[in-house]
Order: sequence, then structure tokens, then C-alpha cells
Amino acid sequence: MNRLESMATVNDLRMHYLRAGDGPPLFLLHGWPQTSHCWHEVLEPLAETHTVIAPDLRGYGRTDKPRQGYDKRTMAADVAALAEHLGFGKVAVAGHDRGGRVAHRWALDRPDQVERLAVLDIAPTRAMWQRLDTGVAKAYWHWLFHLQPDLPELLAGQNIAAYLGYFYERWTYQRHSLDPDAVAEYVRAFSQPGALRAGFDDYRASFPDDAELDDADFAAGKRITQPLLALWGANGLLGTLPTLDIWREYANEVTGVALAECGHFLPEEQPGEVVSHLRKFFNP
Repeated sequence: MNRLESMATVNDLRMHYLRAGDGPPLFLLHGWPQTSHCWHEVLEPLAETHTVIAPDLRGYGRTDKPRQGYDKRTMAADVAALAEHLGFGKVAVAGHDRGGRVAHRWALDRPDQVERLAVLDIAPTRAMWQRLDTGVAKAYWHWLFHLQPDLPELLAGQNIAAYLGYFYERWTYQRHSLDPDAVAEYVRAFSQPGALRAGFDDYRASFPDDAELDDADFAAGKRITQPLLALWGANGLLGTLPTLDIWREYANEVTGVALAECGHFLPEEQPGEVVSHLRKFFNP
């Protein structure tokens, strides 16, 4: 099956994306510290039943890296515009890590466009801040570090491969289980001008932009009305939390499961399981 790479200008942004397959559109949104390449194990199997679109989000990979627009509403508007540019009216979406937060916002803001939503190894951002005890802080320390102005770029920029490698090693169940070629691609991507700053700006948008909008939506009773599937690694932080119960505070129709012998990087640690669950969910 051919996997195509292309660029589109949407929302004043040159956005790079991968495309494969034919059928109903399925968008795959990556997280940090990765790019659309994180779907390399699952893209073609999913493309057997769907037109799969895997973009590099604003600031990541080969997509433009502007100095603004990293709030999740704008990042969701980017991918919504890409869907419209490609001629898709309604889409299914799966998001991992930061891409899951973009997907969550996309589904909230445009329920007429997003039909079904899968979130991989995340709980709602608002819920995680509320649970910021010592256990969560120990696991999510990077959230607080990445919020700081300038310092993350200064320190991580001294040795990008070592900084990113810490997460690839510590966040996997089988240490060093990520494909070395994939790791090299991520290090290459984050070594490009502006890439480190853009990735940290994704986190910096958490306050005040994302937090204020999340609080306002929750107070207004705005919820995910589409079917939602939550998948997470049994051996990661979410394996210690009531993940489905948390999502049910924010969505009406929630199913999900923890993947055994899996850390954070589900599409690369357990690609077969991810494909199996997504196929069942997106082909009801």
C-alpha cells in the first residue's frame, strides 16, 4: 500500500501530512516528543479500511513553527481546516499524548465534524491538574518544567538526543523498545530550528489559554457527545488511575481498556493491540 507525503496550506500554516488507504477518513494526531512518524506501525493496517491522514501538528516535524497558536483550540482548528481542505465532511480521530488533547478540543468545538474519538494514554488535562499530588507530579514533572520560559530550550538544547532519549527510555515498558530509526527521526525533527521551542510552547499554552477554556466548558456542562474510546498503557501512570471514570466526567459514551506490558507509546509498543482496538471502534 502506498503511503503518500504531502503539504497543505491551511489556517495560515504549511502543514505536512501522511496519507494512505481509501474509505472513511481517519485522522491520527501524534504527541510530544514525536511527529506523525509515530504511527508508522499502525498507519498501513488502519488504511486497509480507512483513508488515514497523519499530520505533523503545528510546530512539529515538517509543519511550520510559528511563534503563536499553540492553544488547543487553534491547533484543533488547524487539523479541522486540513480535513476541509481534503474534502472530508465528517471524520474519525485518534490522538496520542498531546495529539489526544488536540483531538479532545476538536471534538468539543466541532461535534458536527468529529464523529468518533479515540484518546491514547491521556486523561483530560483539567482532570490531571486537579490530581496533581506527589505521584502525579513525579510522573508529570515535565509539564511544569516545559511551562517555564526559555529554560527548557537552554538545557535540553545542549544535548537534544539525550533529553528526548530520557523519555523514550523511561516511558516505555520494555526499555529501549522504540525503533532506533524512529528515535533518530524524532531527534532529527526536534533538532530543526524552532522545533524545541514550538514543542515547549505546546505545553506553555496550558496556562492560561487551555485551562481557562477547559474550566469554562466544564462549568457550562459542555461534554463529548460522540463515542469515545480510551486506551492506555497498564504500566504507565494512567494504569494507577481510574481512567475510565475520569473520562466519564467529561464524555457521555466511554469505553476503553489498558494495554498489558505497555508504557506510554502505545502505537509503537503494542501496535497490534492498538490496530485491533481502533478497528473495532471505528468500524462499529
